Amino acid sequence: MTGPRLPDGFAVQVDRRVKVLGEGSALLGGSPTRLLRLAPAAQTMLNGGRLEVHDALSAQLARTLLDATVAHPRPPSGPSYRDVTVVIPVRNNTSGAQRLVATLRGLRVIVVDDGSTPPVALSDFAGVHCDVQVLRHAQSRGPAAARNTGLAACDTDFVAFLDSDVVPRRGWLEALLGHFCDPAVALVAPRIVGLRRADNLVARYEAVRSSLDLGQREAPVVPYGTVSYVPSAAIICRRTVLNEVGGFDETLSCGEDVDLCWRFIETGARLRYEPVALVAHDHRTELREWLARKAFYGESAAPLAVRHPGKTAPLVISGWTLVVWILLGMGSCIGYLASMVIAAMTGRRIAKSLSAVETEPKEVAVVAGMGLWSAALQLASAICRHYWPIALIAAVLSRRCRHAVLVAAIVDGVVDWIRRNGNADDDTKPIGLITYILLKRLDDIAYGTGLWTGVVRERHVGALKPQIRN
Repeated sequence: MTGPRLPDGFAVQVDRRVKVLGEGSALLGGSPTRLLRLAPAAQTMLNGGRLEVHDALSAQLARTLLDATVAHPRPPSGPSYRDVTVVIPVRNNTSGAQRLVATLRGLRVIVVDDGSTPPVALSDFAGVHCDVQVLRHAQSRGPAAARNTGLAACDTDFVAFLDSDVVPRRGWLEALLGHFCDPAVALVAPRIVGLRRADNLVARYEAVRSSLDLGQREAPVVPYGTVSYVPSAAIICRRTVLNEVGGFDETLSCGEDVDLCWRFIETGARLRYEPVALVAHDHRTELREWLARKAFYGESAAPLAVRHPGKTAPLVISGWTLVVWILLGMGSCIGYLASMVIAAMTGRRIAKSLSAVETEPKEVAVVAGMGLWSAALQLASAICRHYWPIALIAAVLSRRCRHAVLVAAIVDGVVDWIRRNGNADDDTKPIGLITYILLKRLDDIAYGTGLWTGVVRERHVGALKPQIRN
């Protein structure tokens, strides 16, 4: 991939999870995982995994490392806050908008009232220390239309979209703006955390596994990656590029943020997720509202599959790996033996792909094992979330399937609990494993229900089609 030249002083740092092979001749990692071979000149430029741009050659290598998703940007200082306009879409949440605007000292703010009753007035923001403008839709047209209305009124280089139920934490804007030192970056998003103290089980679950919280690790935003999209509850965009792609799709009632991310990427723009920047969100924590919201998110998958074929695949897996786990799931001696043979063949294929790099057999085995384990977790998640109606029927009809589904539900829940348990802040009471697994299953059932509802409504099964790779 190519892109605009990175400026001098811009640095990149190789991700600590990337494996260095062949005494520095290759890097294995990224999202999705790939093998990147380095020329001798490139190897000498990397100092402890860090590279600073100082000429055209180092700029090209830095861009290659970023686009291969094996390194993260370390930009110098970014644009000024004076180059940013904040757009706040709001409907029937004047108090939330007031709370938000009170934190935006010194910024230009456009509040777009999307048909609130009573209407939002400029006088509602009297006494705030920022320049506020209020625009209004006489009737509700949806958050995407409200954001587009605000965008049309902006003339600054960057536009920050903040929903009325969020509150940014100190330093959020500076941490995000730095990424725009890269002229290819069109959108940057912060980490979304909980606003209120977690005082019930759902709130404690949301504190560690909110659909809006994409975790503690920085990442590029790419389809099939660890971060494949970012929520529009809090994002900053380069205004010219946003106008070029046509803003938000107003025909989508949900998933317009995912659609925007993927349209940006299709134009060659780069997107970043920056968890150092924190924005707090007022999560839904009442059980009925929580389940309804999860189902609402699920309904977006089918319309997105129509617009972006293949990108909503619930499962991206190699055919050989899928066969291994299906044979293991059969639970018979023949199945175990056949899966071992295919696993060995898979290891041999990996060894062949790494043949150009000096690697030990142990390293090949680790790579193969990690691939099989990652595939197993994908399968378990898809069984419990996207395909749960089919899994339920299979479990009722077959004892062997019942055991496989039970194992998948437990493994998925335990691994997810281990991974997410560190997401909450120190003031949140930890959530127990059994409680977490039960709530995770409710989360998945609600999302899957919405997904299947959207599939029936759109008459399009793309959101259910796995992507099987060679």
